[in-house]
Amino acid sequence: MRTPPVLILALLASPAAATSYPLTVTDDLGRSVTLKAEPRRIIAMLPSHTETLAAIGAADTLVAVDVYSNYPQAVVSRVPKVGSAYQPDLEAIVALKPDLVLADESAGSRLTQKLAQAGLTVYGGTGQTYGEVFEKIAMLGKLTNREANATRLTTAMRAELNALQRSVAGLPKVSTYYEIDPSPYSVGPNSFIGTLITKAGGQTIVPPALGDFPKLDPELIVRRNPQVMVGLTLEDARSRPGWAGLRAVTSGRVFRPTAEERDALSRPGPRLAQALRALIRFLHPEARL
Repeated sequence: MRTPPVLILALLASPAAATSYPLTVTDDLGRSVTLKAEPRRIIAMLPSHTETLAAIGAADTLVAVDVYSNYPQAVVSRVPKVGSAYQPDLEAIVALKPDLVLADESAGSRLTQKLAQAGLTVYGGTGQTYGEVFEKIAMLGKLTNREANATRLTTAMRAELNALQRSVAGLPKVSTYYEIDPSPYSVGPNSFIGTLITKAGGQTIVPPALGDFPKLDPELIVRRNPQVMVGLTLEDARSRPGWAGLRAVTSGRVFRPTAEERDALSRPGPRLAQALRALIRFLHPEARL
């Protein structure tokens, strides 16, 4: 598989400016997090954190990752997996003596709280919106003394994303239903996935007031009657009550991303351009990529 250009650029970059330690930052839970020195042993408990560390040249600091981290293979294959946000292997995590654990800010999993109670230094936070994806890359660059690499990465990402967006400039907006899971959970326009849909020449059917990743009433999907559906198969869509006559279903414009595309779409990290490229193919196959 070809390595994305933005990752090549980031991996080749060498840090020019050094982070000063001790370093104190505030995470997404409002917690004050202090690093006494540059972290040499990091555990990433989310795939987006794993991918970001690899992309900014900090893969050598990883001593473990979560069970869902599967990219880049060369990185994740050499370190142990220590559970997930909801089922962390706390004993294994503590035994690895990490300088820093990167977790989420979810109140549901309480992962950050559990790790902090075990005496570990934990940063809890992920990108929920498009802008926050770049903010988190910058933050990880700062935490790991890879600020220059993080800046190069985000600059290259924005350039590639802007070029892709230009490929659909002037094309009509396509109303889009994006399914995270069959519950059905979807994406609001201000989420990072919702923003990617807009950049791909689409418009999510979810009203902003419902939030970034809401559970929808299936009747809303029927009422909005999207032109394109992403995240499920045509057979799945046809089998749901009231969906057989929807525009996306009757035209056959229902797309299930590949496993690699789905990972890129669901992770607020360095592979945003790959995610946008997939969405453009679904929404505007006439675009010249």
